[in-house]
Amino acid sequence: MTEQGAQLGVNLTLHQSVPDWRAARARSIQFASITITESVNWTDADAARQLAVAQDAGVHAGIRHYARPGAPQDQAGHVVRTGRLLGAFAPGALAPALDVSATGVDDRFIKSWIKAVRAASGVRRVLVYASYEDWLHRFRPDKWADREVVLWLVRHNGIPGRPGWFHSRLGLHQHGGGEYGLDALVYPFTLADVLL
Repeated sequence: MTEQGAQLGVNLTLHQSVPDWRAARARSIQFASITITESVNWTDADAARQLAVAQDAGVHAGIRHYARPGAPQDQAGHVVRTGRLLGAFAPGALAPALDVSATGVDDRFIKSWIKAVRAASGVRRVLVYASYEDWLHRFRPDKWADREVVLWLVRHNGIPGRPGWFHSRLGLHQHGGGEYGLDALVYPFTLADVLL
């Protein structure tokens, strides 16, 4: 459930953008996750610029990685190298997120990626982003979700912070879409619980 005045966010997949981050911030957008890296070597330069502009507007922006099957350590290294250059591992940034939508990404991959990101970056907090159906049937977060992992559920039900699925580490809910994903915190999580 969300509380009155809940803090809201957005997330951008590949080739999405927010035309005016200052206007978004004025509409109470507090955080943003921006897909900047994919696989072991792909980086979206336009998305990297979006991250910088969002941060400049006062939005707690963070890097998101679109996972592909295989080489979780190499993919983690790519995220950390890219994220460091962009300030995505600075205090106050949204924690780095892993999008596990691709077929073939499994619990073992997620666990290895988290361990490698932590070792390379020195940060503990990470977000893992997946669809409602994937959380129901594909992933078993109890195998890898410790106290510094926050689950992010995608279910466009239009009810911010009330996704209709529960896990003790579920902290973010993408409740709507369109130009970009619309997100809310899931009670009892607060903004501080998803930032570095």
